[in-house]
Amino acid sequence: MKGKSKRKFTADFKLKVVLEVLKEKDTLAAISKRYELHPNQIADWKKLFMEQASQVFDRTTHLATTAETDPAPLYEQIGRLQMELSFLKKNRAA
Repeated sequence: MKGKSKRKFTADFKLKVVLEVLKEKDTLAAISKRYELHPNQIADWKKLFMEQASQVFDRTTHLATTAETDPAPLYEQIGRLQMELSFLKKNRAA
């Protein structure tokens, strides 16, 4: 017996649903029926959105997260590209 697989939703989809709830043009029940979601799931997304909404305007949070990104993959890519460039330059001259 195979059970249902867990559905995964993109951040864009969650944002779309939450913004629709915040507009208050339809009830939560109507929106949950339209998107085939449980009302509690939508309420959880809305709660999370409201808790973290102030971070959008907080420049220090944004700057801290961009500074924390790992530069190692970027350095690896630069190294590969430099090797390819030098290889192509050598073969072009020959």
